[in-house]
Amino acid sequence: MEKTQLTQLLQDVAQGAVSVEDARLQLQMEPFSDLGFAKPDLHRGLRQGAGEVIYGQGKTAQQIAGIIQALMESGQDCILATRVDSAKAQEVCQILGSEFQIELGSEPEFQTSDMAKCPVRYYPEARCLIVGQKPKPGGNGTVVVACAGTSDLYCAEEAALTAECMGSRVTRLYDVGVAGMHRLLAHTQEIMTASAIVAVAGMEGALASVIGGMASCPVIAVPTSVGYGASFGGVSALLSMLNSCASGVSVVNIDNGFGGGYQAALIDHAGQ
Repeated sequence: MEKTQLTQLLQDVAQGAVSVEDARLQLQMEPFSDLGFAKPDLHRGLRQGAGEVIYGQGKTAQQIAGIIQALMESGQDCILATRVDSAKAQEVCQILGSEFQIELGSEPEFQTSDMAKCPVRYYPEARCLIVGQKPKPGGNGTVVVACAGTSDLYCAEEAALTAECMGSRVTRLYDVGVAGMHRLLAHTQEIMTASAIVAVAGMEGALASVIGGMASCPVIAVPTSVGYGASFGGVSALLSMLNSCASGVSVVNIDNGFGGGYQAALIDHAGQ
């Protein structure tokens, strides 16, 4: 149940359109849906302010589609599935009865789902599938997602799309790594006025420390597995970020763009 649905239910009770007993029954029946292979959390949006997100890796297309359908039936307006490859995304949409186009970019073209009557978009760079409309931005400011190099875009886009699905306004600063500091300094205003920043970097992971020394807001560092042999699949960047001397830097797991974007959106909505 979404917050808008709960508000409407309470208003209906106050106006006498729904009895207290019927309202209590609706709430009791809502917490989760048992699909056998999964138990979608239908109250997460009400409890945490953001609905359940589907981690697609390791799930079949049938399982992903089943969870999407359960969340849609519960009234979740925007459903995000991460780590979904193109072939699996196409299969999910076939199960949902949807026709869609896969295109690169932050706003791919799409057609309307015949069954769900809502847009279905697939973002191949981020490996994310979004069902429904992204909410209008309603945070305290802007979330900046900065990544060191083009090779880090897969992780940065996952972070950016996650924050957008949670209702944050996102500014993308891409290919602004420390190998060319002038590229980052050209965006000083965006960095200094952000409500939260996600700094995505592989190699030695220095970008987070540099941004942390410039920004007045929290910086969430996301190490990526990009780099040569001694980067150890992102461990070097992770350790560099954990040892940052910039005071406002916190760190999520390697390649966890979702975690970085989610945390930044929570910060952006603090106090609301």
